[in-house]
Amino acid sequence: MPRPTIALSALVLTAALAACTSSATTTTTTAATPGPAVSTPADAQTTRVVAAATTFLGTLSAAQRQAASFAWTDAAQRARWSNFPTGIFQRSGVRWGDLNATQRAALATLLGTVLSADGLKMVQQQMKADDVLKSQGGGNLQFGSDEYYVAFLGTPSATTAWTLQFGGHHLAINATVAGSNITLAPSLTGGQPIRTTVNGQSVTVVEEVPQEVKDAVALLGSLDAGQKAKAVISTTRTDLVLGPGHDGQTLQPEGLAGSSMTAAQKTLFVTLIRERLNALNDDDLAAKMADIQKNLDKTAFAWYGPTTADGDFYYRVTGPTVLIEYSPQSMGNDPANHIHSMYRDPTNEYGAAWVK
Repeated sequence: MPRPTIALSALVLTAALAACTSSATTTTTTAATPGPAVSTPADAQTTRVVAAATTFLGTLSAAQRQAASFAWTDAAQRARWSNFPTGIFQRSGVRWGDLNATQRAALATLLGTVLSADGLKMVQQQMKADDVLKSQGGGNLQFGSDEYYVAFLGTPSATTAWTLQFGGHHLAINATVAGSNITLAPSLTGGQPIRTTVNGQSVTVVEEVPQEVKDAVALLGSLDAGQKAKAVISTTRTDLVLGPGHDGQTLQPEGLAGSSMTAAQKTLFVTLIRERLNALNDDDLAAKMADIQKNLDKTAFAWYGPTTADGDFYYRVTGPTVLIEYSPQSMGNDPANHIHSMYRDPTNEYGAAWVK
C-alpha cells in the first residue's frame, strides 16, 4: 500500500511561535500572559467570544483560574491534546467534572459562541458518547464527560492573540482568537461509540459522523472510472497520519484534484469539506470556506479502503490551506463506530499566520 509522504511545513511554525517550540514537557501551571498583539481589530463575533471567555473565567475560583491559565508561549500545553482517555494521557486545565452548574453553563456559552450550533452539539454528543463508554466499564481508563478539560493560552483579549482549549477522549478543540479572526486548526474530533443500542434500538450518538460518511460516499459515487482510479489510493484503510504529536508537518497532495472534477462534483466536494469545518461559528466559517473554494482546483481528494457506504474507509482532503482526515479505528470490532478525525491548516496552525 502506498504510504503518505510527510513533509515539514515552514509556514506552520512561524517566528511568532518559535519560542513555543523549544519548551520542555513541564506540567507546571503558569499564570496567563498576553499573547502577541494582532493587527486586525476585534469584530462583533470575537467581541462576543472575549466577553463569554471573561464571564466564564469570572465564575472560577482563584485556584481554578490559575489551573486553567497558561502562558501564550507554553509549548507543552499548546500540544497537550490527544485522542486518548485519562489513564493513558493526562490533560491540564480545569476538569468538567470539577465545575459547578453555573460554571458549566458559562463554559457552554463560551463554546457556543466560538463554535456553531452544530459544533456545540457535536462536542456535547461526543461527551455523551464517552458516558456510554463509562457505563460499559473502562478498567484503569477513565471515560465519561467529567474527564474533559478547559484551558487558556494567553489572556482573552480583543487586541492580543489567545487560545481556548477544550477536550478529552476523542476531542481536542484548539480555538485561537486573534482580533477579528478565529481558527480551529488543529482540532481533533470523531467519537466512540458513534452508535449504540438502547432498549434493542440502534441510536446515533454522534450525528455529524454519519452525515460526513454520506457526503464522502456521495462524492466518490459521482466519480467516473478514470476519476475513481486517481482518487482511490488503496483498497486498504489506513490510520490517522497527522494526529496528536504531528504539529509542524504536512502531507503531499494525492488523489483526485478539484481541477479534474465537474462543477457538480466540486459542489459535493465543498459540501464534504464544509461538513467537517462547520463546527466553527458561521462568521469565521464563511471566511475560511471562501479561502478553500478559491483554492479548490489545487485541493485533492484521496480514498483508502473499500468503496462501500459502511464507513470502513479512510479519506483525506489536502489543499493549500486545509488538511482533513477521516480515520475509522479497528478497536471495538466495528471500525465505523470508533472514529478519529483531524482538521489542520498548514498555513495557520494555532493562528501562526496572524501573529507573525
